[in-house]
Amino acid sequence: MGVDVWLDKDTPVAVNETVVEERNSEKNIPKQSISIDSIATTLPAELDSLAKQVAACQQCSLHESRTQTVFGVGNPNADWLVIGEAPGADEDKQGEPFVGRAGKLLNSMLLAMGLPREQVFIANILKCRPPNNRDPEPEEVVACESYLRQQIELIKPKIILAVGRIAAQNLLKLDTPIGKMRGNQYQYPESELPVVVTYHPAYLLRSPREKRKVWEDLKLAMRIYQEAL
Repeated sequence: MGVDVWLDKDTPVAVNETVVEERNSEKNIPKQSISIDSIATTLPAELDSLAKQVAACQQCSLHESRTQTVFGVGNPNADWLVIGEAPGADEDKQGEPFVGRAGKLLNSMLLAMGLPREQVFIANILKCRPPNNRDPEPEEVVACESYLRQQIELIKPKIILAVGRIAAQNLLKLDTPIGKMRGNQYQYPESELPVVVTYHPAYLLRSPREKRKVWEDLKLAMRIYQEAL
């Protein structure tokens, strides 16, 4: 896809499974087990029911301008839950989070961890697109909060990767700058579920030199995940 991810050497390498396996072996980072056959192609009944609730939601004014809701996508039994900010224009049209250029970069980030996109579950803080891609309003976050909590309870992930400042701050109820949140392990409120924070792929498209920092965040997340097994 033409997207590079900075690993441990001084030069960028295009992401592919061979490179990832070699790097993981060098650093003694266990490759995540991949079983495509075990990935459900449809949502279980409880998640499907929740998705229908989200699709009919009118708890805030965003329902007036959305094309469709963006519930989330991926493996409903995923160990990894990736949480972003809110749908953009492409997501609003397609009904799926993280599509377009930022989505391709997120896919590369996941592959660098040995995870195909289909093996994780991807969701957002908001289920509807804010007009003109503005930041979410506090009341909009509150309106969607119960949906996200229910998703977490039903999916039962072993770790959350929060991508971007808005996702991280709203998820963790903090106002700490994302640069200071990086490199730390947090817990999802009222739980023992670990959360790791990193930069949003859209930010990396504007600031590619920060990719090395993201790779450090992903390695931290992989270590925490392995310790939780």
